[in-house]
Amino acid sequence: MEITEIRVHLRHEDKLKAFATVTFDNCFVVRNMKIIEGNKGLILCMPSRKLPDGTYKDIAHPINVPFRKLLEDKVMSCYQEEIKKAGKNPPPAPGPHDDGE
Repeated sequence: MEITEIRVHLRHEDKLKAFATVTFDNCFVVRNMKIIEGNKGLILCMPSRKLPDGTYKDIAHPINVPFRKLLEDKVMSCYQEEIKKAGKNPPPAPGPHDDGE
C-alpha cells in the first residue's frame, strides 16, 4: 500500500497541533488524524469516536508496527514542512463555531 498524499492543517491550540488527511493508493482517504503534543513529544492519533461510556475507540488504524511507523514518520515530516511554510504566520485561533473540520 502506498501513501499517495498527505495534507496537514495546522491548528493554533494548546495540545492539538494539526489535523492530517492521508490518501492511500490514490483511492482511499482517512481524515481527522490528529497531531497532538503529548507528555513525551508529538504523537499521531487516529480518527476516533466517543463511546457512551466516555472512552474513545479508533475508527481506522494501522494493524502492524512497521506500517504505523511509516505512517507516523511521513505525517510528521509533512507536519514539519507545514510549520516551516507557516514561518512567522501561525494559523489563526479557532473561531467560536470552528469544529476542526
